[in-house]
Amino acid sequence: MASDVTDLPHPARSDMQLTDVLFALSDPERLAIVRQLAGGPLDMAQCHLSDPAIPKSTKSHLMKVLREAGVIRNEPLGRGRRLSLRHDDLEARFPGLLGAVLSASARV
Repeated sequence: MASDVTDLPHPARSDMQLTDVLFALSDPERLAIVRQLAGGPLDMAQCHLSDPAIPKSTKSHLMKVLREAGVIRNEPLGRGRRLSLRHDDLEARFPGLLGAVLSASARV
């Protein structure tokens, strides 16, 4: 029986671009997702947006922008998806960036 959930493309560490990462982190809802994932991997259904009225399609788009920038990894887990922050890749590619952004956003 074929899996209902497919693998999604993720950029290699060397292909991550600073402008893409900064754009992904510039949206308050995407940044909120990153803050949630800073505590460890979560099932996609466990990630909550600040506005529960935001449609699922918008939530999916937010995740896509983060994934395509290389900020998160979005992998199949059973019939759902597991999200994790690519902390090690971000730190290796852009040292101190993620910590600075998360620290600054916590003070706002």
